[in-house]
Amino acid sequence: MPTFIGYGRFTREAMRGMLQTPEDRTEPVSKLFEALGGRLISWHMTPGCDFDWMLLAEAPDEEVVVTAGLVATGGGGVQDIKVARALSGPEAMRLFQKGGEAARGFKSAGQPAPSERQQGN
Repeated sequence: MPTFIGYGRFTREAMRGMLQTPEDRTEPVSKLFEALGGRLISWHMTPGCDFDWMLLAEAPDEEVVVTAGLVATGGGGVQDIKVARALSGPEAMRLFQKGGEAARGFKSAGQPAPSERQQGN
């Protein structure tokens, strides 16, 4: 299954509530991913960063991760969620290979066409 990195911030209200009644968010987040067909690999609090927490999860597709973000945001405890697909070294290499092949025929904005670049014009 593809791996995703998610991170975001708690709302002020969530922080107040957790200061009054501390809680470990790992289990609720894990259950959310499981309910959607994914799997939480790890959840971490990240003080001193631009975000309060980060997670690593596996999901069959982006739809699962986006839905988890909608549920979490809709609950009112988190905000500013961002998600990125985490690629292994071999996965990244395949993308660079495909990109290299596609780049040979791609004309960038304001640049000569690939055939003109090859001719040195």
